Amino acid sequence: MSAIVENPEGPNEVIQVLFALHPKFDALHFCNPFEVLSYAQHNIHDSATKAFECTVAAAAPGTTSSSGMTIKADIDYDEAYERLSEFDVLIVPGGNVDSVLKSQAEPLGLIKAFADLQKQDFHKERTLLSIDTGSLFCAQTGVLQGLAATTHPDHYTKMEILCKDAARRGDLEQTDVMEERYVVNNARFDLGEKLEENPFVLNKRPDGRRMSIARKGSNAWKESKRRESIVRRGSLRLGGMRVITSGGVASGLDATLYMVAAMVSIESAQEVARILQYTWIKGVTVEGIDV
Repeated sequence: MSAIVENPEGPNEVIQVLFALHPKFDALHFCNPFEVLSYAQHNIHDSATKAFECTVAAAAPGTTSSSGMTIKADIDYDEAYERLSEFDVLIVPGGNVDSVLKSQAEPLGLIKAFADLQKQDFHKERTLLSIDTGSLFCAQTGVLQGLAATTHPDHYTKMEILCKDAARRGDLEQTDVMEERYVVNNARFDLGEKLEENPFVLNKRPDGRRMSIARKGSNAWKESKRRESIVRRGSLRLGGMRVITSGGVASGLDATLYMVAAMVSIESAQEVARILQYTWIKGVTVEGIDV
């Protein structure tokens, strides 16, 4: 269950994250977001205010990546299904895509179950984050229908084919496959009084496409539980589940930093980027509501 951290402004919940691993996953697709989340704090000056608690799910007690690194699972998939309602975020690394798609193996079923859970219960804010080719798993399940998404540049064509096939099996709604570092659907945002000071907004895009707009964060996680936010969230696709797909390995860092900023605070994301000595490059947000 979510732990509570006391601070002068009121309690902060520790956000529960579930990683879904499969055999021969890409190690960096797991390690990069895991490291970002491990450094994130509600109060950047207080190490006791960690923002995220991560749990690893896999079919076996130990799952080996394509590079030979073995990760110990905290829970198996049976338990993951049983406890799915406890988690606020599901993160899906890529790698070994063809084998998973051919055998219809996990994490495909878990992705679908997580999306269905949000549609059934939109009172809770949930986020689905795929890293690199992990978005191909999301495409296969049909979760990306009617949304925009991205993946590793080498797999744009495969992504488009999977999304079109999913549309034919579903309600014919297409997916806009974008060539971006990360793409956010169903964001909640606060533009603020001075648009130019919002670090999520890209004032100019070289190709003239839609600029990126996203919520400032800070008190966003608390505000997601307001009645107004719940009603608005329910009007969005997938019950308002935030869906973030990232491009290549480094883009997964960018997408995870975005998630930290949206769910914790901009300051927390910036502090994590500073610790990692990483320059955070923004992606795009294509759908959202003003909270």
